[in-house]
Amino acid sequence: MLDDRAKLLLKALVERYIADGQPVGSRTLSKASGLELSPATIRNVMSDLEELGLIVSPHTSAGRVPTARGYRLFVDTMLTVRRGQLGAHRLAPDQPQKVISNAAHLLSSLSQFVGVVVAPRRSSVFRHIEFLRLSERRLLVIIVSPEGDVQNRVIFTEADYTQAHLVEAANYLNSNYVGLAIEQVRERLKGEVDSLRAEIASLMNAAVTANSEVLTESQDDVVISGEKNLLSVSDFSNDMSHLRRAFGLFEQKAQLMRLLDVTGQAEGVRIFIGGESQVVPFEDLSIVSAPYEVDGQVVGTLGVIGPTRMAYDRMIQIVDITSKLISNALSHNK
Repeated sequence: MLDDRAKLLLKALVERYIADGQPVGSRTLSKASGLELSPATIRNVMSDLEELGLIVSPHTSAGRVPTARGYRLFVDTMLTVRRGQLGAHRLAPDQPQKVISNAAHLLSSLSQFVGVVVAPRRSSVFRHIEFLRLSERRLLVIIVSPEGDVQNRVIFTEADYTQAHLVEAANYLNSNYVGLAIEQVRERLKGEVDSLRAEIASLMNAAVTANSEVLTESQDDVVISGEKNLLSVSDFSNDMSHLRRAFGLFEQKAQLMRLLDVTGQAEGVRIFIGGESQVVPFEDLSIVSAPYEVDGQVVGTLGVIGPTRMAYDRMIQIVDITSKLISNALSHNK
């Protein structure tokens, strides 16, 4: 266990390093901590902190920097978050995909790092469907989900249909199948296809296939905004290997999904510090994340990804506020 003096010095060291990005020496630490201690005493305490694995001395400097373990102790026991410092922001209710995209942009613009939002799984139930004739044997299928999300799909058909055929098929689907999952529609069509006119049956099967394709392509979308912000972060711009690893993570959305899936399994804001576990395998990256809800049900996760040397108090505020904003914008029971 650390005594109060060691905790205060560790807190001052972490805060100074986050602010300046330079290894912190005993003289700087004496001023930052406000403690009237001799340089020898401070050096002894820093030596103790180093033995505990909380700080480390880079080869090129006599100062110290926090380790992942040091950051974790700081975040868990020393971090003070002051609420209400970000000003007023809002996400206007809109189509879910637009709300999610705007949320990712808000996260990145406020943090100046990378904003990430895992979109909710799309509902396989449709609220409304329309067909529009674009040209001979080429149709546009418009599918509206119960959440108001609109998906368009261009399909090619073996036969050419008149607009009257298209309206008749859409009316039949909207009258008889609204509120059913696509799998249920598909099963019912199998039993009813013989009793339907050939044109209607063919168009309804095409609609079911189109909706299934939309769902398959859009499951577990990850919306990322602000990757270029890392180019101006000295921790990455001074080391291209760090930058390449970060961009490699953003390109591998499946891995990013796994990271954020873990973070979404708990309530409230969580912090994952790079290098302390396999959750975030890159020592130079940390994730501050939170789940978000729709009508009281957790449906996805959002977060900020940035350097381990980030202002965690500010990131917590940004993520927490954005989580509430997106929940409010997507919920119907407001």
